[in-house]
Amino acid sequence: MTYVDGFVVAVKKDRIEDYRAMARLAGEVWKEYGALTFVECVADDVPFGELTSFPRAVQLQEDEIVVFSWITYESRQARDAILAKVMEDPRLKNQMDNAPFDGKRMIFGGFEAIVEM
Repeated sequence: MTYVDGFVVAVKKDRIEDYRAMARLAGEVWKEYGALTFVECVADDVPFGELTSFPRAVQLQEDEIVVFSWITYESRQARDAILAKVMEDPRLKNQMDNAPFDGKRMIFGGFEAIVEM
C-alpha cells in the first residue's frame, strides 16, 4: 500500500506566491527522487471550529491562510530513502531560511494507507 506524508501549515497571505514557488521547486525535487505525487492545496472551505479545525491546529492568524499538502510514495521504505536524499539536496537547503510560513506551527506526519480506491 501507498505511504503518505501529510502537512498543514499557515502561510502569510501576502507570501502565497513565494510559497507556491517554493512548493514547485520542492515538488520537482521530491518527484525527481521518486515520490509518486506531490500536492499543495490552499484552503477554500475550511471553517474555524469550536474545538478543533485546520485553522485552530496551526494557530491561524488573520493575515494567513491554511495550506494542506501531501506526498505519496510506494512504501515507507521508499519514503525514508527519498526523504534522506531530499534533505541533502542543495536546491532545498536554503529554502527554509526564508520560508513563507512558521515551521514551528507546521503539523506533519507519515501515514500508511489502509484503503485506496
